[in-house]
Amino acid sequence: MTGLARWWPLPDRTDLRDRLREAYDDPARGYHDLRHLAEVLQRLDELMPDEHPGRDALLLAAWFHDAVYDSAGDNEERSARLAEQQLDGTPHAVEVARLVRLTETHRPAEDDLDGQLLCDADLAILAAPPGRYDDYVAGVRAEYADVPEADFRTGRRAILQELLAKPALFHTPRARQRWELRARANVQAEIARLG
Repeated sequence: MTGLARWWPLPDRTDLRDRLREAYDDPARGYHDLRHLAEVLQRLDELMPDEHPGRDALLLAAWFHDAVYDSAGDNEERSARLAEQQLDGTPHAVEVARLVRLTETHRPAEDDLDGQLLCDADLAILAAPPGRYDDYVAGVRAEYADVPEADFRTGRRAILQELLAKPALFHTPRARQRWELRARANVQAEIARLG
């Protein structure tokens, strides 16, 4: 994952970048790991308009959005607070924390392009090809290994059904065009497998 450095917008804070990489590289993470971070950054690159004015804040929000991830819960809020702490004194701190908090619900406002871009990049995994989607599902299950199977299936099914209830999974026209149909098919198939 050495290529991640190209998406780090603060050249004078490589120490912070390295600490974030270590967090994502925690072996306890099944899905919210370095691979997920790389995929979110790549999807942002695909979706962001050229010379996007909010580029640095968006990239930092991607780096921070799952910086804290464990079974204690409240991960998005704790990740946002970490961003506020670590970026204090920079022009990005408030916006990065705001964007990170949006990844809890993936429901940005209609006029919030940066929120839409981050949420779409984060949910792009739903449109992954079958093998990668299966890896994603297995990784999520591994992160909840302490949850009994029946409880996991019930909770997972509820989350997936809530996603499908949205008028669209993705917010930006480009993401909807590229990923909406395949994502809905993947989610519907996973619900069917959950029983």
